[in-house]
Amino acid sequence: MIDPLDDAALDRVFRTARTYNGYTDEPVTEAELRQIYDLMKWGPTSANQSPLRIVWCTSDEAKQKLAAACSAQNAPKVLKAPVTAILGMDMEFYEKLPRLFPHADARAWFVGNDGLIKESAFRNSTLQGAYLIIAARLLGLDTGAMSGFDAAKVDESFFAGTTVKTNFIATLGHGDPASIFDRLPRLDFEEATSVA
Repeated sequence: MIDPLDDAALDRVFRTARTYNGYTDEPVTEAELRQIYDLMKWGPTSANQSPLRIVWCTSDEAKQKLAAACSAQNAPKVLKAPVTAILGMDMEFYEKLPRLFPHADARAWFVGNDGLIKESAFRNSTLQGAYLIIAARLLGLDTGAMSGFDAAKVDESFFAGTTVKTNFIATLGHGDPASIFDRLPRLDFEEATSVA
């Protein structure tokens, strides 16, 4: 039997954690980005597919390129954040399955099945993006996941010549409390679930 985490840990990840729109000037180091990845990579995906591919935009040049593909509301967030992660999905993730899932010919499940490839890449890279948010929070960083960008432009700027397509983006840093809105409501158990 595994003991539940204490309330402080649950608060940090979910109950009091917030989505940030701005950050302090405190930098995020490459060592911290590696810590995030080394924690989040253990989150489960279907048949260990692990389709997520990340570009960490830390340089002014990378931030400018990404901001140019973002909405007017999101571009300033990207420019000011210490890091923005582009969370992409490798549409040929199945080529790594002989190593990642060696006890079955999982690659054969996907080759030539574009519908299954798209569905699996999107579902599992989204799961991995959520693990990134949780890992960042556990390691003392804040995040701001976003849509509001032109995916084709992001793909052209960061994934040209590859099999990776953009899923979503997320800013990272030490959150500025002045940048958050009042806490928004969530659906109650009875509204969102049923027990069958």
